[in-house]
Amino acid sequence: MFKVRLIFYILYFIFATSSAMAQSEVQIRQQINQAASQMKSMQCDFVQTKHLKMLNDKMVAKGKMYYRQGNQLRWEYVTPYAYTFILNNNKVLLKNSRRNDVIDVNQNKVFKEIARIMMNSVVGKCLADEKDFKTQITTVGQEWVATLQPLRKDMKQMFQQIILHFDRKQSVVAVVELLEKNGDRTVIELKDIRKNEPISSDLFTVD
Repeated sequence: MFKVRLIFYILYFIFATSSAMAQSEVQIRQQINQAASQMKSMQCDFVQTKHLKMLNDKMVAKGKMYYRQGNQLRWEYVTPYAYTFILNNNKVLLKNSRRNDVIDVNQNKVFKEIARIMMNSVVGKCLADEKDFKTQITTVGQEWVATLQPLRKDMKQMFQQIILHFDRKQSVVAVVELLEKNGDRTVIELKDIRKNEPISSDLFTVD
């Protein structure tokens, strides 16, 4: 369940004081939302690096992510371990080297909420979740940086801050930083992002 929640928070994250900056934030949000509304599919590689404060060490995992319009999402770790999360409409598949678990999200409130938030994140609605986060967006060089302060109790228990780095050319998240309460930091870099290319239905099979 912890790994599922981590994937959920990663994908959940996939006003300045002056009026001029506030207007700029509105424009940025509109551009991100417009790009998301035009996105029929998305696929990319990712590198997830967890920096451990206590051990002064880091753990690196790599994988692939696939999204297709119509509530279809696949988040797959390929190294150093194999673990796959697939969301296909109302079904979730959790798959590792030992077992497969299929869950009906309509029969499980936790997974129903996870599925809802995942889809909102992928299609660009996460920045509008004022109940979950206090958000500030700034322009830094060739990227937009959204800093999210958790408001929900369950998120506050895990994270101090979430930072999203948007690629301005594609208007999509390129880097996610999760700053945890214990001082650990997880960075997810999305690489070779491709939008609106055909994706096989087999990748979203839940059985």
